[in-house]
Amino acid sequence: MPSRTPLRRPRRRAVLGALAVPVVVALLAACGGEEPTATTSSSAPAKDFSPVTVEHAFGETTVEERPERVATWGWGSTDAVLALGVVPVAIPKQVYGADETGLMPWIAEELDAQGAGEGGAQTPAMLTDDGAPPFEEIIAAAPDVILANYSGITQADYDKLSQIAPTIAYPDQPWSTPWRDVITTVGDVLGRSDRAADLLEEIDTAVAEAAAEHPQFEGKSIAAVAVDPTTFYVYRGADPRVQFLEDLGFTLAPSVDELDTEESTFFYTLSTEQVDQLTSDVLLSYSETPEDAERVASAPELQAMQQFQDGTVASVEGASLISSVSPPTALSLTWGLDDFVAALDEAVANVG
Repeated sequence: MPSRTPLRRPRRRAVLGALAVPVVVALLAACGGEEPTATTSSSAPAKDFSPVTVEHAFGETTVEERPERVATWGWGSTDAVLALGVVPVAIPKQVYGADETGLMPWIAEELDAQGAGEGGAQTPAMLTDDGAPPFEEIIAAAPDVILANYSGITQADYDKLSQIAPTIAYPDQPWSTPWRDVITTVGDVLGRSDRAADLLEEIDTAVAEAAAEHPQFEGKSIAAVAVDPTTFYVYRGADPRVQFLEDLGFTLAPSVDELDTEESTFFYTLSTEQVDQLTSDVLLSYSETPEDAERVASAPELQAMQQFQDGTVASVEGASLISSVSPPTALSLTWGLDDFVAALDEAVANVG
């Protein structure tokens, strides 16, 4: 995987798989008679579907018929499929913030809600994630479409996956598809574009209602950071975590842009000698555990920051909660909304 900042969901590096395309085709034929591991919960009539062509980094893919057996790979596609009322036949195991089975909590809750939880008749196969897609496991799930529109698959991965089923890749760069576009694309492929539009409106409404219920957020400047034992990370305005905060009414602190070194598309690092220059009404600090949050709060090198002196630091703790906005998904943003708002509300109360 490409290196990641602490508290960012791991971005997966798709490495070249060991299977050559002919082997994939042979395995597909060998698995053709196996009993399906799951079925989708789609109730839309198959005939009520027009072919959909999706352009992506590796060309374009046309889905001729409404998918009945959906496999997902990467991040966010699983959530979008479930939120649109379909249970995938195969989904990737997650690690950061997931339970022992590889499920993020909001996915586990949605599977239970749709009668597809552990041991249910529609339980998806859990795909091993060691970097490259597990081609044999995907073949065994017998999908009729593979959604990898927020992932790190390579051209070689795509070629192999396309031998299994029509595959949707990311539009341009790996691990960079806007979360809203993930939902829209999944909706188009499943023939549920209207429902996808409604879903985005529902998410926007939930965030807007939270902002309206907390007018004290409006116009307050904010900086979002993560601190590990050696490095102080600041998230840039292009990061979806910051955009979520702006949707709640906050404004990005001018100091974030003034200190920006542009070392990455979504973050930059500051030396401890500079952290006091990162001024804002509120500082949002991400920590994986309460112990990490305490370590950050008591770090001598951070005590020069006015936010720590004034008690205007909002601490968000827990890998699942951090993952819920890193980036957001069709299910995760509303799942973590109340916890974020509570942490921010406590910090804003101390703004002079």
